[in-house]
Amino acid sequence: MKRVLIYIDQDAIEESLDLLEAAEQMYGADSYTAYGLSVGSACSRAEGIVDHLLVIDAEKMSSYDVQNITACIDELHGSYRFNAVLFPATLFGRMIAPRAAVRLRAGLVAEVTEVHHRGNDILLVRPAFSGRMLAGIITKGDGPVMMTVRNNTFTRRKRVRKDTEIHVVHPSCSSPPGVRLIEHRRKEAVQDIRESDVLVAGGGGVMRHIEQLEDLARELNGMTAASRRVVDSGRAPRHIQVGQSGKTVSPKLYIAIGISGSIQHAVGLKNAECIISVNSDPYAPICALADIVVIGDGMEFIQGLLKKIREHRTASSENGFPEAKEYRGNLPGNGGR
Repeated sequence: MKRVLIYIDQDAIEESLDLLEAAEQMYGADSYTAYGLSVGSACSRAEGIVDHLLVIDAEKMSSYDVQNITACIDELHGSYRFNAVLFPATLFGRMIAPRAAVRLRAGLVAEVTEVHHRGNDILLVRPAFSGRMLAGIITKGDGPVMMTVRNNTFTRRKRVRKDTEIHVVHPSCSSPPGVRLIEHRRKEAVQDIRESDVLVAGGGGVMRHIEQLEDLARELNGMTAASRRVVDSGRAPRHIQVGQSGKTVSPKLYIAIGISGSIQHAVGLKNAECIISVNSDPYAPICALADIVVIGDGMEFIQGLLKKIREHRTASSENGFPEAKEYRGNLPGNGGR
């Protein structure tokens, strides 16, 4: 039975537990034992999901004490001999993972987006050359497989364990922390496109009119997103970029307007439920991925769809119906398939 350790980031608990899906793809659902590592307090959301929950004594270290957490992982590995150690690609996950890899004398693969089991080998896929291509890395040797996993890449399937054994860890390796918390300021909340059910994304075909996508996104109760080309041009902020070098999203509806759909962009869409492509080129790569393809001008599509939505709302209001929350009318455009 393989042993897999998953670092649970207190600021990204669900994303951390989703790493169990990566573990299943490596070893199979019933071929590994899951260990969750929580710092300071037991993570109730992990109970019934992981087999063992290792809780580091809060008096020994805090959740931001990277140096001591790294040493504790090394000490735990000496006791449990993990076959794999997985970290979410969060701020602290990225800080701890390389330090732990050095302590464990193991290689580290960062920003993993795919996991494949091939015979006795495990193939890990990650973006390379600034997201211009995908690199496949095969693990070798007896050391633990170590990786950081891009958020929103894996979605945990229902995995229920009747009992989760909780173990309070009292590390013997802890030392005075090298950092001290002087002040805590709450960062202004910024909406994350990964949390939206509807995304209206613009590419090079509508680069000069990217702001108008916001009107459509607002009418659909969604958010705007962009391709790398738009972001690199300075027309859109980096935090709304979709793709290998941006974010992996999983909306219920993704409307891609003027996006060619290169492999780098398509990787960020693999969990989208429904994709509508609006493009003047019927042979654009994204058309092969889309559930609905509208051939035509992107700005005409936006204006036409906005008109339909508003007409539908007006008609509903005049007939005494509540305001429509969802649009199900015919899509405007010069054609489609």
